[in-house]
Amino acid sequence: MKHRAFVFGLIVIAIVFGVDQWTKALAIDGLSNPFRVIEVTPFMNFVLAWNPGVSFGLFQGQAPWVMIAVTAAITIGFGVWMWRTRDSMLRLALAMIVGGAIGNLVDRLRHGAVTDFIDLHVAGYHWPVFNVADSAITVGAALLLIDSLFGGKKSA
Repeated sequence: MKHRAFVFGLIVIAIVFGVDQWTKALAIDGLSNPFRVIEVTPFMNFVLAWNPGVSFGLFQGQAPWVMIAVTAAITIGFGVWMWRTRDSMLRLALAMIVGGAIGNLVDRLRHGAVTDFIDLHVAGYHWPVFNVADSAITVGAALLLIDSLFGGKKSA
């Protein structure tokens, strides 16, 4: 049973990674040469951006190898945690985080920065540009929080 549950986690990782890399390739091909912005909705654009930092542009001044090493170590740790857990919500959360982290790690190794392209905005305020991997990491972190607050509690 544990093996089957772990395989489910690996499938989630593969889907997140695959969709992330596919959408980034589409963004690079469709939004550069010439550089352009595609208005998708009144509150969302597609625009190509390169992020040398982590999610939402944090830690941009760090050396690339430091970012790669730290990301790889955290990803491996979360993968081990995913292997050991019996909690399906926790496994899903960790798989989404690991899939997104691997997607951004591959970008960092391939391009020296992460490819971002989703630009959400309202009333002139633009959220930092992000990608599918960032979204998966954020959803995974939210599920992790929900699981830590409400999961596994026995009723009295």
